[in-house]
Amino acid sequence: MGIEELVEAYSKTGFNGRQLGEAAKLFGKMISEDATICLTISGALTPVGFGGIFKELIERGLVDWIITTGANVYHEDHFAWGLPVRQGHHEVDDMQLYDKGIVRIRDVFIKFYETLEVEDQIMQRMFRDRLLDSSFTSAEFCNVIGEISSAKAPHPERSFVAAAHKYDVPVYVSTLKDSSLALNLAVHRLRGKEHSLDFVREILEQAAIVHGSKKSGIVELGGGVPKNAAQQTGPLLDQILRRDHGGQDYIIQVTDARPDTGGLSGATLQEGKSWGKVQDAHEGMVTVYSDATIAFPIMALYAMSVGGRRRHKRLYKNLGRLYSDLKDAYFSEPDKYYGLLGDDYNMGSWPKT
Repeated sequence: MGIEELVEAYSKTGFNGRQLGEAAKLFGKMISEDATICLTISGALTPVGFGGIFKELIERGLVDWIITTGANVYHEDHFAWGLPVRQGHHEVDDMQLYDKGIVRIRDVFIKFYETLEVEDQIMQRMFRDRLLDSSFTSAEFCNVIGEISSAKAPHPERSFVAAAHKYDVPVYVSTLKDSSLALNLAVHRLRGKEHSLDFVREILEQAAIVHGSKKSGIVELGGGVPKNAAQQTGPLLDQILRRDHGGQDYIIQVTDARPDTGGLSGATLQEGKSWGKVQDAHEGMVTVYSDATIAFPIMALYAMSVGGRRRHKRLYKNLGRLYSDLKDAYFSEPDKYYGLLGDDYNMGSWPKT
């Protein structure tokens, strides 16, 4: 049985097996319709080796842009530089690990000195003289990592960040400060060098990608901030910029979070319609309640099997044009927003409460 037959078998069962089959097929539909596909990655999936899957999808043109946690970028760079990451066990005395200089991510072990401290030195060296002249986005930040790792690291072929640099796939880190990536900028600030993240330009770029796409979809691994950062493009376009866009055409979510607790990670995709995050509450969406390490390899292999390869959209090189297009569209219909009177914003009177 091949992957296509396996997915077909899943889709003819029930419960989350059926959802997995339908999610894989929807991924294939996104590809066949040439949708602009965003991959969101929560948690720390690269230490368990998923960077190889992300890299393959990038190289085949099946993922066009990425929103991730900083952990996935930071730990992915270990593989490019050949730094030790090993399988361990979740039943262990963490006091002993600490004494031996080993950090743990569930059942993955990473050397404190041989890996983390070496990686910190690499990161500090990368940004000692980069991105200092003006503000930057986290996509520009990750592009620097991909550029330098491609040129200097002994194993750039092991890094999805290096592949993203090669194929102009923007990689956004939705909470850059909440990771070792940002921690390593602290030594430069203490020496008088300032790095300034332009988070407003970042959210506008992300909305501009969606605005400039004929069709747009998201594959969400987990929830958290990456999920919201991708989905909030709809409310930015409609609620704030008043573009009447409607949100994403497709969303696939793989999560183990419950919807009844009220958290964003478990919020149903249908709920997102009320915010304008998705075009239709009745179709184009599938949620798989599963561990992403189980479900995503099946979905990805199916996408590669039916999707083959696509022309790379190279969004990173086109971000400036997409941003300008969104800006022009915003100012083309002044009646849709709290408009301009000369050079002065007329925001109207304060609303009565």
